Amino acid sequence: MKKSLAPLLMGTALLAGCSFAPKYERPAGAVPVTLPQGGVYESAPSDGPDLSQTGWRDFFVDDRLRQVIELGLAENRELRIAAGNVLQARSQLRVQRADLLPTVSATGSATYTNNIFGAGGGATGGAGGGAGAVGSSSGDLDIYSVGAGLSAFELDLFGRIRNLTRAAQEQVFASQEAQRATRISLVAEIATAWLTMASDAEQLRLSRETRDAFAKTLELTRAQFRIGVGSELEVSQAETNYQAAVNDIAALEAAVAVDQNALNLLAGTTVPRELLPEGLGDAPVMRGDLPVGVSSQVLLSRPDVLRAEHMLIAEHANIGAARAAFFPTISLTGAVNTLSLGLSGLFKDGSYMYNVAPTASLPLFDGGTRQGNLDYAKASREVAVATYEQAIQTAFREVSDGLARRGKLDEQIAAQEKRVKAAQLAARLSDARYRTGVDSFLTTLDAQRSAYGAEQQLVTTRLTRGSNLVELYRALGGGLLVDEPAPAEQAERSEAN
Repeated sequence: MKKSLAPLLMGTALLAGCSFAPKYERPAGAVPVTLPQGGVYESAPSDGPDLSQTGWRDFFVDDRLRQVIELGLAENRELRIAAGNVLQARSQLRVQRADLLPTVSATGSATYTNNIFGAGGGATGGAGGGAGAVGSSSGDLDIYSVGAGLSAFELDLFGRIRNLTRAAQEQVFASQEAQRATRISLVAEIATAWLTMASDAEQLRLSRETRDAFAKTLELTRAQFRIGVGSELEVSQAETNYQAAVNDIAALEAAVAVDQNALNLLAGTTVPRELLPEGLGDAPVMRGDLPVGVSSQVLLSRPDVLRAEHMLIAEHANIGAARAAFFPTISLTGAVNTLSLGLSGLFKDGSYMYNVAPTASLPLFDGGTRQGNLDYAKASREVAVATYEQAIQTAFREVSDGLARRGKLDEQIAAQEKRVKAAQLAARLSDARYRTGVDSFLTTLDAQRSAYGAEQQLVTTRLTRGSNLVELYRALGGGLLVDEPAPAEQAERSEAN
């Protein structure tokens, strides 16, 4: 008997280790091997810091901005939604994993029956007396039973449940990467919103200073007009510049308020006034030594790309589960019970009984359901492949765009700073020439407008440079250091791999 069972047990063990999921191979060739270099992309050495190992606290150097980011990471509702999605995925995995183990239940019962024939007398005679002898002297019959069993436990010989569990595991990993992507994006969005508010505050300060300067010019031209030295045309031209500055102030005051609302939304709470920026200023807000000449392989570490890859692996597992459905489903139902007429005899020899009922089923005709499920799983894999490749291409495009814009931003800043100095000098000289009667008042007004516009453009270009650094930091996977998986998550990844 033992010899006949050995081949069966060996075969079962071999089948239990098989899986019909296709072997996973990472798609390659979606983007060039290296990021763009040369031309407008020349900006920084290739031996810059590894941004995936540069936490946001090291990248952003302004203490006020750091505190606002900390508020956002603690209070932002979108981040809480992402964390909830991870918990949901883990719960689903726990439910799916339960199918790998049998569900064992225990039962206990006690039955109390009055034996009316045993309790009587003459009507039943000796037969009644015999029945009464089994129970108590009063004719009561007590039956006690305790049992344990498992119901329809599927023997996963063809890997259907294991593949479904692997798919659920990859869903957990994907949700974790989505949470990391949300964290990194949130840090970048808060920094960009903070810089935007700083830029608008700087523009507002500039507009107010310009309004005051234009007000003095307007007052001077009105005085000259009253004494007959100036013309009404000059007064109108001076007032045009003054009212333009007043209009800019009103628009920028509204813009600063809107910027603060956006920052409050990202932070998930009202940002204290002392943490709000008053202008861009000259002090650095973030580091600027970002790498350029690096391999495009760094994009594979981005959370959004990793999420797409985990979804692709999950689709491979779903194919294995769909293929396993073409093979018989073998389930096992069994129970063991002990029965006795008294509590003291429940677990004695002779009180036990058991039953085992293995079942095998294979649909002979299902109208193409299983084939349809398999075709759907294969099509889903193709969609997942395209989604993964698109994620890499999108990442490549974001980094390339950021590098292209960054390549000439330093030159733009330098040119704008020189333009501002030249425009301010021209405005001063023009005003002096007007006061001495050399130039017309129109020339002075044009010079003042040019200086004002140059200063505004310089602030805008500085905001563009700051936003570009933030975007490159995000696009190159910056901030992953603070989002490394917890030890429990690392153990889950190792087990799945």
